[in-house]
Amino acid sequence: MLRQSLSQKLLQKLSPQQIQLMKLLQIPTATLDQRVKEELEENPALDESEVGFEEENKDQEADPEDAAAAEENFELDDYLTEYMEDDPSSYRYKSDVFNSEEVKSLPIAVSKSFHDYLDQQVGMLELTCKKELIIADQVVGSIDSDGYLRRKPIEIIDDLLFSQNLDIQVEEVESILSKVQTFDPPGVGARDLRECLLIQMKQRIKKDKEALGGVTTHSKEIAHEILSQYFEEFSKKHYTKLQRQLEIEEEDLKEAIDEILKLNPKPASGYAPSNEVSTQYVVPDFFISNREGELELTLNSRNAPELKINDQYLNMLKNYKVRKRSKTVTKEDKKAVMFIKQKIDSAKWFIDAIRQRQQTLYKTMYAIMQFQYDFFLSGDEKRLRPMILKDIAEITDLDISTVSRVANSKFVQTEFGTKRLKSFFSESLQTQSGEEVSTLEVKNILSEIIEKESKRKPLSDEKLKDMLQEKGYNIARRTVAKYREQLNIPVARLRKEL
Repeated sequence: MLRQSLSQKLLQKLSPQQIQLMKLLQIPTATLDQRVKEELEENPALDESEVGFEEENKDQEADPEDAAAAEENFELDDYLTEYMEDDPSSYRYKSDVFNSEEVKSLPIAVSKSFHDYLDQQVGMLELTCKKELIIADQVVGSIDSDGYLRRKPIEIIDDLLFSQNLDIQVEEVESILSKVQTFDPPGVGARDLRECLLIQMKQRIKKDKEALGGVTTHSKEIAHEILSQYFEEFSKKHYTKLQRQLEIEEEDLKEAIDEILKLNPKPASGYAPSNEVSTQYVVPDFFISNREGELELTLNSRNAPELKINDQYLNMLKNYKVRKRSKTVTKEDKKAVMFIKQKIDSAKWFIDAIRQRQQTLYKTMYAIMQFQYDFFLSGDEKRLRPMILKDIAEITDLDISTVSRVANSKFVQTEFGTKRLKSFFSESLQTQSGEEVSTLEVKNILSEIIEKESKRKPLSDEKLKDMLQEKGYNIARRTVAKYREQLNIPVARLRKEL
């Protein structure tokens, strides 16, 4: 049996404008320019202003004749009157909280890509036919940005069969690959780390023999033997086992390992990426300066794009009002004005959203600066206070999600360097005296302890826990392991050196 009933529900729905505002708030200063350009392309009513804040006279009050016309189309006429009497200068916004000295242009790194360099060397190979050149181009094109050839010969054969209708054998690919592996930088074209290091070591031994009349250093010969026969033991740092199997002294093993450590595990690391993506520079969103003991906060000037409502659209509205008085308005004119209304509303919202973004950024960063005042004065990371998103949200009366969006992908430039906002947030850890300290302080002390440890006998996580507890920090071994991993510090066995 069907029944109808009424019920009340409390729902929260975000409008498209609110969603766009959240997205605007989340993007960093470095990408704001692109977002503004997209909006300028999509909305003809939005325009870039060549001047800053300008005072403009308000339009005259609504004409009495408009009252009668309002009965015909109240919504449109009411909008026209409201907009025309509004202060257009409010949509030529420029705030004084920005760093006006900030240069808006970014440096662009121009360099030859890694694959361009390899292609040049392909041209210098002594190849016997066009088929070999095609194979060489395919091999070089399959090398990744680290300098490794991750594709198997059979996959390269399939690629050439599909793209070039060329049927080749595995031996032909291997032959060309061996020539590519002689390219500069040493190690390029290797299929794994072991082969990469071996290629480099062989080239070093060859240079030694050429320079020393057929003789090479003993340490390089041992290093070559380690890489070719005992790579697993080397990678796991089983030095005692290596010394026993190679039947050498500890000093000889140390010299051989030093030779291996001179090799480059990423041959292409010194070249621009092959996809020609320019180097990403950190663009600070905020600037904090110390003015004789007083901190001063400014925003990057690129956060305040100079936008305004297009003057042509404003004039079209004025002309429409004049034509209404003379009663020469057509249906097409009304449709045009409704389109203009939609675009102007969108432009006004975008300008307001940029303004709101700037205010929210400043408000949040100011709260962070006040909360971590001692750090911004001294630069001493031990003076960082425990701070979570909720702390800043309560100070600013903003939602935690809003504070999170501001903190993500934003940077602040201080006299102690450029810092990521997210790095100022940390949980608290209680000392044995009951004092709360930032986990960042514990991580710094942990890093210092590991840096000073004996590399012949690295400290275990258990020992690190004991040393931290001796310094007054209540911490468990598993917490030490977590902090060590967050600092990208390997376990004790992998930190061992001879």
